[in-house]
Amino acid sequence: MIKKTNKHYTVEFKQEAVALVIEQDYSIAQAASALGITDKILYNWVAKHKKQAEGTTLSTDERAELIQLRKDNKRLQMEREILKKASAFFAKEMK
Repeated sequence: MIKKTNKHYTVEFKQEAVALVIEQDYSIAQAASALGITDKILYNWVAKHKKQAEGTTLSTDERAELIQLRKDNKRLQMEREILKKASAFFAKEMK
């Protein structure tokens, strides 16, 4: 049994491959053949690029920012709960 390994392509390589299809009017099959990749891989890259251009998906930076904002939000909610409990405790102690 041969183990299949996934190749990792740089962002620049993906952008140039997509540019061949979008800007230089190569067909996906022609561009994929010239670059030595499968049609399916290039089709996925082109589809992703089009979705990002339309604004229907998040870019890598936007996705990272969203993850960070969710972490910050969770931390702030926990802090708020702690402060609510502490203020209730001290209000009870003052009576």
